[in-house]
Amino acid sequence: MKELKEFTIPFVGLKVGEHTFKFDIGNTFFEHFEYDEFNDATLVLNVLLNKKTTLLEFTLQFKGQVNVNCDLTNEPYEQPIEGTYHFVVKFGEEYNDELEDILIIPHGSYQVNIQQQIYESIVLSMPARRIHPGIEDGSLKSDILEKLEELSPKEEKETEEETDPRWDDLKKLLTDK
Repeated sequence: MKELKEFTIPFVGLKVGEHTFKFDIGNTFFEHFEYDEFNDATLVLNVLLNKKTTLLEFTLQFKGQVNVNCDLTNEPYEQPIEGTYHFVVKFGEEYNDELEDILIIPHGSYQVNIQQQIYESIVLSMPARRIHPGIEDGSLKSDILEKLEELSPKEEKETEEETDPRWDDLKKLLTDK
């Protein structure tokens, strides 16, 4: 996959210590990964790079909202989203991204691309079930919801049957101890 240049951070000229970067992430970022679950996305990403002599520590903090379709009604709505992801970049013989929170890049590298970590942290922070807030508070009016309500099984009301009064007296014996 082609790397997006805006998410490539050149670290060779940076001093040891903390450095911050800010990115605005829109729907084109997710289209690059061919991820079509979001109708639209407006996120702000803050990247904190803590450069040490032998490794790089990254902390990604993102906040914003994405427009997704509800799992029940397929109605689009704005889903607030935020999260934090921490990972470490180490230097080794060859590139290796198999470990979850450790990225290994070859010795002599002067920049690191973090687009994959950004993508994964945002997508994994989405709730498993996407339910329109209007469903939970009852304010959403939709043809699909009306049809679901119409087809849902009706609760049967228990009717009290007329019983022989002699049996009622016997039932009292069971409860009076």
